[in-house]
Amino acid sequence: MDPIWSAVAEFWWIGPSVIGAGALGWIGLRGQRTAKARRLAYDASLEALRTARRDALAARASVRVARAELTRTQAERAAGRASGADVEAARRDLDIAQRETRAATATMRARRASVSADRVAIRRRGADPAQFPLAQLMAADDALSARFLEYETDPARLLAFPAMTDVRVPATAAFHAELRATRALRPSSPNARITPAQFSAYRDGVARLSRALDAAEAEAWRRARADGSAPAGPGPDTAATAPWLSSAQEIAQNLTQTILTRGAEALARATAPRAPEQAPRAGDRGAPGDDADGHRSTGPQREASAQGATHTPHAPQPAPEGPTRAPDPSAATPPAWPIPSRKSRPDRS
Repeated sequence: MDPIWSAVAEFWWIGPSVIGAGALGWIGLRGQRTAKARRLAYDASLEALRTARRDALAARASVRVARAELTRTQAERAAGRASGADVEAARRDLDIAQRETRAATATMRARRASVSADRVAIRRRGADPAQFPLAQLMAADDALSARFLEYETDPARLLAFPAMTDVRVPATAAFHAELRATRALRPSSPNARITPAQFSAYRDGVARLSRALDAAEAEAWRRARADGSAPAGPGPDTAATAPWLSSAQEIAQNLTQTILTRGAEALARATAPRAPEQAPRAGDRGAPGDDADGHRSTGPQREASAQGATHTPHAPQPAPEGPTRAPDPSAATPPAWPIPSRKSRPDRS
């Protein structure tokens, strides 16, 4: 037993090291899976953006080829080896290629916006698995299924909207087709490991399913209104007002109310009665510088009278501070300088 115990004493650290390495590896693998699950939507958007860019480049190349083919066909017609129908066909091909290019460019811009939105959403997600992209997408899919099942399980809705369960209606048939396609792309559980391409396909399928359900509901409500079985009030078939249109209507209403209010205020001021002007008194008929007897007052007298008119006669005057000093006659009366004469004066010496 001594060799065994000596070996255990020599290599005892191997067991804890293996256990610790396994635990660290499991923690790292779990964290990596969590990080991939959190950024699954972002990776799928990046993959979709790359695909959209390739499609846009291919569409632009198709436009160049179609334009060159149109030029060749026009030259062939000028040489008498092509007809006008061939030129029109080449022109239609060019128009189709240009429309596909515009559609591919718009798709690429939408994918780029989706990448930016998913990049921002990564920072807001916590460690809760319910906040991961796959779990949220499956929850949206379940909400669509529950919304459709209301028309099958509710007797009132079943009687009011029979078109929702009638697959002979084109909109309902299209919804069921999208439902089968989405169910084929749906993962087994929110914790399933899928690739970004699979997530992107499933997300696009859920978006198509939502649009198909909206179209089926609108058609069912339209038929129910025609039959008179639809409930009163707006429904899915009612055209929703665009947000910008609602804002424009609100701004127009506020502007109209402001204009009416200001117009009413201006009209009230214009039609208000004015106070009659008072007739001048007998003593005020003279000139501004004349007194009551008709004598014209000088500047200092007018200033003194004006100051006396402004002061209240019964208001007490504050007592001067310090000893009262007699006014200086020289300071009160300015010196009178002799006026020079134009005639020469005799010498008095």
